[in-house]
Amino acid sequence: MSTQKRIWLTGASSGIGQSIAEQLAIEGHLIAVSARREDPLQQLADRFPGQILVLPVDMTDADAVRQVGVRIENAWGALDWAILNAGTCEYVDIAEFESAMFQRVMQANVQGTVQCIEAALPLLRKGTQPRLVGVGSSVTFCPLPRAAAYGASKAAIRYLFQSLELDLAQWNIGVTLVSPGFVETPLTAGNDFPMPMQVNSDDAAAIIIKGIEKGKREVSFPGPFITVLKLMGSLPNRLRFALTKGMARPASNKEAS
Repeated sequence: MSTQKRIWLTGASSGIGQSIAEQLAIEGHLIAVSARREDPLQQLADRFPGQILVLPVDMTDADAVRQVGVRIENAWGALDWAILNAGTCEYVDIAEFESAMFQRVMQANVQGTVQCIEAALPLLRKGTQPRLVGVGSSVTFCPLPRAAAYGASKAAIRYLFQSLELDLAQWNIGVTLVSPGFVETPLTAGNDFPMPMQVNSDDAAAIIIKGIEKGKREVSFPGPFITVLKLMGSLPNRLRFALTKGMARPASNKEAS
């Protein structure tokens, strides 16, 4: 990228977000980094003096997110990119189904993202070739067992960004949806199931940045994994169900009784 951009990146303390921040900083951009934990953000700022604006925040705190927007405006006056990467994942235990899990996941992944959009849009309207980026998931291409809460939240993100793209076109704000497969991060490190075609966070970040730079509507990867999911998701429901029900984790006799 030939011109320096003003970028707000959420979820920048680890995983994909940290790798994106590092690669953008190496390219010379100004980056406002947000996450709950301040120490990793400050470490980034120490490595790239003068480029990193450290703005720790809990994305579910609407007032705090608005203040982040105010601080970015005071520092730069506008945004060119907003990359809303922050989120969480929890998997359903069908024997102990709890609505509270859905509330937690939706609050973090959907409401947190919407609150960041509220803060970012006035700044993007004043930016140069502005672009709003949201991180969804490849799980939206095909329903999978135990992913009811996470998948529902990311399906909401997909619809949200595809709908916003229509309204934001009048302001020439581009929209990109990122739909990754499995990426090696501290979050996925806790998964207790196979994760085929896993991508490391640095490679994922490079793919995402390249896609944003090209103005892609959607960035999904890795290609073969995405192709398989899309094919499975496009099958007649009866056949899709037959192929995927075997992935479900059986409940124990005690749980089922």
